[in-house]
This record gives sequence, structure tokens and C-alpha cells, in this order.
Amino acid sequence: QVRVVESGGGLVQPGGSLRLSCRSSGSNFRLAMGWYRQAAGKQRELVASISSDGTTKYADSFKDRFTITRSHANNTVTVYLQMNSLEPEDTAVYYCNQYLSMWSRFRSWGQGTQVTVSS
Repeated sequence: QVRVVESGGGLVQPGGSLRLSCRSSGSNFRLAMGWYRQAAGKQRELVASISSDGTTKYADSFKDRFTITRSHANNTVTVYLQMNSLEPEDTAVYYCNQYLSMWSRFRSWGQGTQVTVSS
């Protein structure tokens, strides 16, 4: 289990931006990490992933508006998700976790951070 602390969510107007942060132990620096989201009544979905060397992948719906980055300093790995041009459909709880191809089988998730896009 990768222990993470997500933050940065909130209420934003359509067209606005938010930057989410995910902090975890520096011992996780070799792990690929991902941002995921789950809207009410829908299944959790992968938003973006980033490998330990910084290689990024995005789900098609997000590649033009979201940017995932990571840093490793002071024994902490921090993964960011910069979200621009937010739409009401982006309203969801956003989660950070390790990224593996079988991520949908993960049983352990953090508390997530709520993003609400509304005027």
C-alpha cells in the first residue's frame, strides 16, 4: 500500500484552474504514480500517470487540459496535477495512488480531494 496525502481540491468556476498535490514518502521515488478520479455514480477512472523518470501518459479526455508532474525532495515524493479549463464534468473526487496497469484492482485508496466545478 502506498500511503499518500492528497490536497488542493476545492470549488472553482468553469474555465478555471486548480493544482492538486499528492505527498508520499521518499521511499516511493521508484514508483510510477497516477491521478485518478471518481465522479458521483460513476466508476473510478485513470486521469494521468507519471513514471519515476518523468514519462507521462494521459487518458485522451485530459491530455490537452491537465498536466502531471512530480518532484522528489526532503525525503518526500510529491505528484502534482495541474488542471486547466475546468468543466462541470470534471467534478469528482480525485485520488492519487501508485500506477500499475492493474490499478483498477487496487483496494487501498486515500481520502482523495474533492474538485467541484460550478458557477
